[in-house]
Amino acid sequence: MSILDILGKRIVFFDGGTGTLLQEKGLQAGEVPELWNINRPDDIVDIHKKYFEAGADIVLANTFGGNSIKLHDTDKTVEEIVKAAVNNVKKAACESGITDRPLFCALDMGPTGKLLEPMGDLDFDDAYEAFKEMAVCGEKAGADIILIETMSDTYELKAAVLAAKENTKLPVFATVVFDEKGKLLTGGNVKAVVAMLEGLGVDALGINCGLGPIQMKDIALEILKEASIPVIVNPNAGLPRNENGKTVYDVTPEKFSDVMKEIAEAGAWIIGGCCGTTPEHISLLNKKCGDITPKKIEPKNKTVVTSYARAVEINDIPVIIGERINPTGKSRFKQALRENDIDYILKEGFAQQKNGAHILDVNVGLPDIDEVSMIEAVTKELQSVIDLPLQIDTSNTEAMEKALRHYNGKAMINSVNGKKESMEAVFPLVKRYGGVVVGLTLDESGIPETAEGRYAVAEKIVKTAESYGINKKDIVIDVLCMTVSSDNKSAMVTLEALKMVKERLGVRTILGVSNISFGLPQREIINSNFYTMALMAGLDSAIINPGSEVMMKSYYSYKALAGKDENCVDYIEKYSGEQSKAPVKQQTSGDMTLGETIEKGFKDQAGLIALEMTKTMKPLDIINSELIPALDKVGKGFEKGTIFLPQLLMSAEAAKSAFESVKTAMDKIGEVQQKKGKVILATVKGDIHDIGKNIVKVLLENYSFEVYDLGKDVPIEKVVETAIEHDIKLVGLSALMTTTVTSMEETIKALRDKKPDCKVMVGGAVLTQEYADMIGADHYSKDAMASVYYAEKVLCSCDCCK
Repeated sequence: MSILDILGKRIVFFDGGTGTLLQEKGLQAGEVPELWNINRPDDIVDIHKKYFEAGADIVLANTFGGNSIKLHDTDKTVEEIVKAAVNNVKKAACESGITDRPLFCALDMGPTGKLLEPMGDLDFDDAYEAFKEMAVCGEKAGADIILIETMSDTYELKAAVLAAKENTKLPVFATVVFDEKGKLLTGGNVKAVVAMLEGLGVDALGINCGLGPIQMKDIALEILKEASIPVIVNPNAGLPRNENGKTVYDVTPEKFSDVMKEIAEAGAWIIGGCCGTTPEHISLLNKKCGDITPKKIEPKNKTVVTSYARAVEINDIPVIIGERINPTGKSRFKQALRENDIDYILKEGFAQQKNGAHILDVNVGLPDIDEVSMIEAVTKELQSVIDLPLQIDTSNTEAMEKALRHYNGKAMINSVNGKKESMEAVFPLVKRYGGVVVGLTLDESGIPETAEGRYAVAEKIVKTAESYGINKKDIVIDVLCMTVSSDNKSAMVTLEALKMVKERLGVRTILGVSNISFGLPQREIINSNFYTMALMAGLDSAIINPGSEVMMKSYYSYKALAGKDENCVDYIEKYSGEQSKAPVKQQTSGDMTLGETIEKGFKDQAGLIALEMTKTMKPLDIINSELIPALDKVGKGFEKGTIFLPQLLMSAEAAKSAFESVKTAMDKIGEVQQKKGKVILATVKGDIHDIGKNIVKVLLENYSFEVYDLGKDVPIEKVVETAIEHDIKLVGLSALMTTTVTSMEETIKALRDKKPDCKVMVGGAVLTQEYADMIGADHYSKDAMASVYYAEKVLCSCDCCK
């Protein structure tokens, strides 16, 4: 029996935490838990057995860190670890003697512990291969399910999902770690994560770790509002605290099960626990929730396109798709493609975002370039600095697949048409990678001249897509508009077809508006009026130039007049005081200042501009008047949630490039930039996760601090000795695993004893302000920028930091 046969018939229960139970059995800081599958199998079997006896239907194999990247320093292979781990679960199920219900083993696939490019140094394809190896070994060993869990980056999550689905036939579940604001580490929100995972075809999705049931409840309810597939909720047992040298959690089984009952009654089909939960938690959870009838899942039918951080729903509010990243009729853009001038393309993207685009169309098709490699490069570069979703615009299916595979999110796909050849090539890609596909109403006979003819093609596209398992919510129909210069009835035919598609098929619509005016003078006049007419006919999204003031006036005025701009807030914000302004020129990408290149993350350009500025400005003036203010602006945006981690890191890289240019100039004149102070950074003994520490390092160095990076799994003595040797006044300690926070406390105690004038700041997913206070830290850094601000407070006495 498959787990899928049970879902919806009753509540399904996962097991609880493993780390704290392993600690009780003697797991030491720094010890690799997965090795216990081979070295101490009886202890692992005992834990699994207790969870089955407590009522768990699904027990996770002890393989959370069982990928080749994390096992690199051990003498065991992935296959050895996974085989032993799955066998331990199977043995526990057998020894439990339970026969009144099926028991399942889930292969547990956690993150690699590395950031993927461009934020980190792990290539997407390398991450995919690591997850593929685990998935294949898991299925071979007899796992029943693959659970991809504790993910904080949608790009790594996508690599894992693809690896599992493309290489096994097992059901695939996926859960992520949201903070209390409903954000991933890399910025993704609930709507974006749900849309991407549903598009990739997972069998269930949800949230685990990071929060207790009380803090997790509202986020779980938000997931339930967005999801059209089963939802998983696996919280921690509240927040961690230190008690007699051990990490304990503050939510009792009674309180845990009470809150989880509310979540199950709200619609979660699969529930369990994560860090700090025990067989007692799962047992009481089973007793209180076992008789709940799962709530029926209602399809949400939302047409959603996403980036790594932003979700755009195509609904009753018109959506603008920027048309400028396209060589058609643009000689300068063609030149940029031929010269591989990616910065020019990125500027076009930024200009369109600034001018109001919600999605960016990306077309790099030229006969004399390699479109496959170019569209992959442009897609990656755009996503590294811009958080808008992208529309992959190509008729080359090889290029389309390359872009979709490496796209971080759920893309819009432009396009498919009614030709059999087109549908057979494109629909498998849409099904495989997820996406919202644009359907053009043309087929083997060309573009129908009548509205009925175009509707018939649209209907064929929708029905064929459904035969591939693609829901019509993920289809947007383009009924096409032909120039009125050659047929004065073409506009009315388009509008009539638009109404038919909306009313009869119930799908969303799109148009490339500017086609209507081809061959005519003053094209914007025709374009803007036709755009308004199309909006009135029910157009949901349009590919236009958001830099055209005339087109944008049509957009904002239509929203106000059609009741889609409450109290005309958007219109007033856009145009209040317009009369007193000089005529507005069409906004273009243009040249950027040094500060703007840093804010946008243009690494190469930042270095060149800074170098040019050294010819007319003193190096230190450049640092104080341009570099630091730009970094401060980005940092404040990160704090407010308007800028996300990928943008923060790319800005830091751009600043680093500028600093190198300025430093070159300083070296020539013998000028030295004064460091603000020295900081030690270390991931504590026993913990091999260093993503957070590395992010803090990048930012501190950009703010002119001298960083002693001691790495990960750092012995207490090394931290203390380095602090004494270099007279360090501030140490930053990081921990991700609950089993290693005791090492953090011991490190702090050692510093207090041997280097009492040294302040300690701490951070990591398992930490809270309360826990930081309890272990004696001077400061809890909730994110990387908080570490920078504290370092300035402790170490910097200059005016700019006061």
